[in-house]
Amino acid sequence: MTKITKAVFPVAGMGTRFLPATKASPKEMMPIVDKPLIQYAVEEAIAAGITEMIFITGRNKRAIEDHFDKAYELETELQARGRTETLEVLRGILPKNVSCIYIRQSEALGLGHAVLCARPAVGDAPFAVLLADDLLIGRPPIMRQMTDVYERHRCSILAVQNVEPAETGSYGIVRCEGGADGLYPIAGIVEKPRPEHAPSTLGVVGRYVLTPRIFDHLERVTPGAGGEIQLTDGIASLLQEDQALAYEFSGTRYDCGTKIGYLKATIALALGHPEVGREFSEYLDTFERCGSLA
Repeated sequence: MTKITKAVFPVAGMGTRFLPATKASPKEMMPIVDKPLIQYAVEEAIAAGITEMIFITGRNKRAIEDHFDKAYELETELQARGRTETLEVLRGILPKNVSCIYIRQSEALGLGHAVLCARPAVGDAPFAVLLADDLLIGRPPIMRQMTDVYERHRCSILAVQNVEPAETGSYGIVRCEGGADGLYPIAGIVEKPRPEHAPSTLGVVGRYVLTPRIFDHLERVTPGAGGEIQLTDGIASLLQEDQALAYEFSGTRYDCGTKIGYLKATIALALGHPEVGREFSEYLDTFERCGSLA
């Protein structure tokens, strides 16, 4: 089977970097202009032809389920007020051919454990993993780029980008052998190495296409600190029996797991927004001249 139809969204994290904003609301529901982060990730998956969305959730994540559910009362109110354009936007959040599954991750035991929780819903099929913290913008969308690569090579694909040497301790870093045109066979992968121990500066970011063999390896991984199962360790084990490719995608990444990355994404997408972009650009020009928010 070469067509990717299932995507996993690990959304059980607590979002402590954005407290108190995330005390009662999921970090994945934080808006970039007028859409929450998780919607950007789902739209990216849909653009890749994916129709089954699998959310690995935790406590206080009900808002994500509500967001992708039908809102009868709100739709009725919008229709009564004649706000048809807003109504169509609301109804278009999730196309009719797309379904959602929600699986509870009872304990925060790492990204690898979250992916493993999806096994009953994924079954014996290749699948995508998208981390909503990473907002990736590209043409075509990044996951579409990756599923196209998968259909040609039929192996696991990891999205990577060059990072500053001092930042390797924040990423899974791949060691590659050969390759060209942004596609490299992975010879090894290390989780968050110190700069002097990093095998390269190619850091894995929040997009993966994985074969179902990853589940067997995640089940055998030895948990690390706090009992966490790292996806990086599962991929390292997978490499012993199967090929995986690092894909240097064409596009821009905003690390919305950090405050500065979130603010950069907000500005960039606001400037390109069809409704407010021009006015916001004019405001920024005024702000730059005056040096004040007043």
